[in-house]
Amino acid sequence: MAGFAWGFGIAAGALVAASVAQADTVTGDAAAAMLFAPGKAEAELSGGDVLPKDQAKVLRMVAVDQPYYAAIAISPDEGLMSEATVAAANYHTVEAASAVALAECNAKKQGAAECVVVAVVRPEGWTAQPLQLSSDATAAMADYVGGALAVSAATGSWGLGDTTETAVAACVDRNATATDCAAVIAD
Repeated sequence: MAGFAWGFGIAAGALVAASVAQADTVTGDAAAAMLFAPGKAEAELSGGDVLPKDQAKVLRMVAVDQPYYAAIAISPDEGLMSEATVAAANYHTVEAASAVALAECNAKKQGAAECVVVAVVRPEGWTAQPLQLSSDATAAMADYVGGALAVSAATGSWGLGDTTETAVAACVDRNATATDCAAVIAD
């Protein structure tokens, strides 16, 4: 599954492009040393006093179930349980997920205040790495035996192939709006 966004009560609209740079192409062995365990995530709440304690507790429980990298944005004027709340999950960076969550939240909000990111989800034990992959792309690396892996920073899409060209094509096939697919792993 490529990156996705959801809102409380409304299906998510088209994904908004996020211009986040990915690492230069690395080998599969080098990539394996940079990746985290797929599926295991931790949430970091932000946004200060935007949410009451009871809503922050609910948000933390929901956030840790999202595939990394993810961000949850809310309209401060409307609160957590509104149509404007958006979670963008399964991207290759928190920055890309945040850009999508904020754009979709701002498009849905009714209040005057701009949306804010109130939670981000990263892999458990996260530290900055030159290469980051979504939870699903990381899981796919378990079957990687060489070739290439391409990703879309804007959509969270990814694809494996025997060559960089076939990996890019697989990335686009996974999500037709992924116009920025590029190889990040190649052997």
